Amino acid sequence: MAMENDSPKMGNSVHWKPENLVGNMSIKDIFFSNDYRHIALKGIFTSLIMLALGGFFALAFRTELAVPDVQFLGAKIYMTLMTLHGMVMVFGFLIPFVVSVNYYMLPKILGTEKLYWAGAAQASYWILIVAAVLLVIGRPDFTWTAYAPMSFRTGNPYIWMGHLAIILVAISEFLAGAVLVRNAFSGKGGWSNTPLMAWAAGTVGLLFMASVIPLSFAGYGLLSDGLQWTETAFFDPSRGGSIQFFLYVFWTYGHPAVYLPFVPAIAIIYTIMPRFLGHPMWSYWSGVVAFTLLALGAMPIGPHHFQPVYTVSGDYQRFVQILTMLVFIPSVLHVFNWISTLFMKPIPRSALKAIPFKFMIFAIAFIVYGGATAFLNAQIAPDSDFIHNTYWIPAHFHAMFFGFSGQMAIAGFYYLYPYFTGRMYNQTLGNWHFWLWQIGLFVKITGMGVAGYLYFPRWVYDYLEMPGWAGAQLSITIGGYLIGLGFLVFIFNIAWSSKFGKPAEDDPWPLSDDVEATAVATPAE
Repeated sequence: MAMENDSPKMGNSVHWKPENLVGNMSIKDIFFSNDYRHIALKGIFTSLIMLALGGFFALAFRTELAVPDVQFLGAKIYMTLMTLHGMVMVFGFLIPFVVSVNYYMLPKILGTEKLYWAGAAQASYWILIVAAVLLVIGRPDFTWTAYAPMSFRTGNPYIWMGHLAIILVAISEFLAGAVLVRNAFSGKGGWSNTPLMAWAAGTVGLLFMASVIPLSFAGYGLLSDGLQWTETAFFDPSRGGSIQFFLYVFWTYGHPAVYLPFVPAIAIIYTIMPRFLGHPMWSYWSGVVAFTLLALGAMPIGPHHFQPVYTVSGDYQRFVQILTMLVFIPSVLHVFNWISTLFMKPIPRSALKAIPFKFMIFAIAFIVYGGATAFLNAQIAPDSDFIHNTYWIPAHFHAMFFGFSGQMAIAGFYYLYPYFTGRMYNQTLGNWHFWLWQIGLFVKITGMGVAGYLYFPRWVYDYLEMPGWAGAQLSITIGGYLIGLGFLVFIFNIAWSSKFGKPAEDDPWPLSDDVEATAVATPAE
């Protein structure tokens, strides 16, 4: 690493050189090692498998939706694939991937060279694997929100496995949150010199631990109601339960869940951006304030997800709307900090060439794109009368989840690749992956936005030839296939380069000669 670009607030000086970590891992290391590098690698590569699985599910039902009329998927198969896609991508790919990258980077930038409570991280990983297996076997078809009572009246005798998987996901995420909180402030130098990645880890760790409490209760209630363990029920209205109660319980987790991959992805930006630019972030304390505000604002605004329902009305509905608008502030603080940092000095040619830097820049573009659509989602009238439960909503969360968080996960992987393998990726293949994803994501997300503008409803497996509908759905499917092709290029690149790539230098990311590195003793505040 370029040691002169380290600063107290970016972590202590770390001796971090590339190594063939992947090639030297044994089967015993994969299953039992508490070395943070092995835990992180295991989580990252498992997440890539989940990405392949979730992407396959998406392409299957996307092919069905490319043109009107039923081609090869019936309603039940379509709903099953869509449910598995959503759950696998969020709980199996996005969250574990960015958390695993943080597992690897935190000990490095804090100078501890160890992951505290590594046993809990191990348990979190294996519990999540069991949950994934239960999901695939149980084949739930109730969408990722698992709305009651639909989610236990599907006619599937194994649907209880999906409910049990929800409980296991909650336990896994609680353990991951505890690990992140424990490690967040384990470095030396006190809070005022804590790296922004550590602030992010502390923020998201607390969100994990607080938000999964209602998630676990939702899973238990669904399991109990579905199997009728007791004479009473939590969410089954035919036995005295309340659907509205389920909405409040689930979205008390569901909205903070948006930030569970979001915040660790932000942490990756704060770690790699200064490395590529050769100077510190524009502001340290605005990042700290933004993380703090996100932690405070994420929990109470879940009801905006069901504000067209009569249970959210009047002054309370307006209060939720105001809180939702206020949570824009920390996100804007982060984005302003990144853009200001990029404009502080000319960007080095070495950064413009680097694949992780390119993914980072376009991830920032997608968070702006997705954030602009979120403004309409938060408004009572447009949401209730126009966009709620249309494709406008998937357009927003695909921009935020995949366009931003997913791409930052991949940026982090490319950045760490030489440290994992001792070799560099193929630049040409990396560029192909990059452009296929940017074009595919833009076409897909924009197509979803157009479909939502035309009132195309969510959760349908067939549709009439209404004006514009078929064209929008075809463009979404084309975008999905471009993303899938880019993923195949990516997998080939990392597999081929691990054996035949150029050996990495001691500093895989040196600054080019066109910029003079700034000795960053103390970042701007």
